[in-house]
Amino acid sequence: MTTALSDDERALLEVARAAREAAYAPYSGFKVGAALRAADGTVFNGANVENAAFSPTICAERVALPAAVVAGHRDFVALAVVGGGDGPCTPCGVCRQMLYEFAPDLIVLAAGETGAVGRYVLGSDLLPEGFGPRRLGS
Repeated sequence: MTTALSDDERALLEVARAAREAAYAPYSGFKVGAALRAADGTVFNGANVENAAFSPTICAERVALPAAVVAGHRDFVALAVVGGGDGPCTPCGVCRQMLYEFAPDLIVLAAGETGAVGRYVLGSDLLPEGFGPRRLGS
């Protein structure tokens, strides 16, 4: 965990906190917001959207990432994720895999409503030996 965050990192966390307020989580009550910064500084946010059938539920990170891709971005430098409870709320495995496709070296800031903020590097800390384009020879 780190407490020394840059101004840019603190600002990204605030965007994620604001996005969290828009989450639709009537079943779990666990709201999550995400803010994904592209290399050019553009920020895309997302919030989790649950569904009564559960499997169609989509995480905040997987709301932000496709929005960025559709807008023409493919190079990402940082992601902030804010969830409920105390301490870091890291991306789930599916989100880690989706993000790894574009940014194995992505900085991931993970926070809860209270507690410490975690700062991770996606590929080395959260998804070591991840499966990506290089495995397919791309």
